[in-house]
Amino acid sequence: MIVLAIDTAGVDCAAAVFDSTAGELLGSVSETIGRGHAERLMAMIDEALDEAKLTLTDIDRIGVTVGPGSFTGIRVGVAAARGLSLALDRECVGISTLAVLAEAAGSAVRPVLAAINAHRDEVYAQSFENGEPRGEPQLLQLDDYLARAAVPGIVLIGSASALVEDRGAQTSPDHFPIDIVARLAAMAKAQSKPKPLYLRGPDAKPQTGFAVPRA
Repeated sequence: MIVLAIDTAGVDCAAAVFDSTAGELLGSVSETIGRGHAERLMAMIDEALDEAKLTLTDIDRIGVTVGPGSFTGIRVGVAAARGLSLALDRECVGISTLAVLAEAAGSAVRPVLAAINAHRDEVYAQSFENGEPRGEPQLLQLDDYLARAAVPGIVLIGSASALVEDRGAQTSPDHFPIDIVARLAAMAKAQSKPKPLYLRGPDAKPQTGFAVPRA
């Protein structure tokens, strides 16, 4: 299976082409850009395909990070993946950024707590064991996360892990390796169209009493 993987859920913009039969990454492009994913993504997909010496019609499945992460970035990636899925008539699967972090931890025997600093004393978190999720992704209060992180023997990964030593630490942005996104996308079960995984509402909200009435 040839998989096109896309990640725009954080500060990186990335695309990769993965051959799941050979277990080989055929082409990969990743840049840490912070913002501007919409302007860069399609060109990066073309670059990854060129490196793989393939075209879009060679793609069998599309995988995309669905969050939690950047509200705007996630929308860009999911919209692009769903558009390509529709145009190419290919299956499209969503991959959790927390699952990517857990896979990056590389622990096959110890439980993993993957967690992203959501700021405002909140954390996006999910537990994994033997590579499988234990429960759904959650938005936790920082104190609740710190209590879970204190369990002996647990492997911590993600930006929120720095908060265990210093709850006021300035954490670095999380990165979601595109090769891991591609591998998880190849293994994912078929599903309905991927949707953004928003655990917290957008910052910008309509002001009460100022909404324009619809006709």
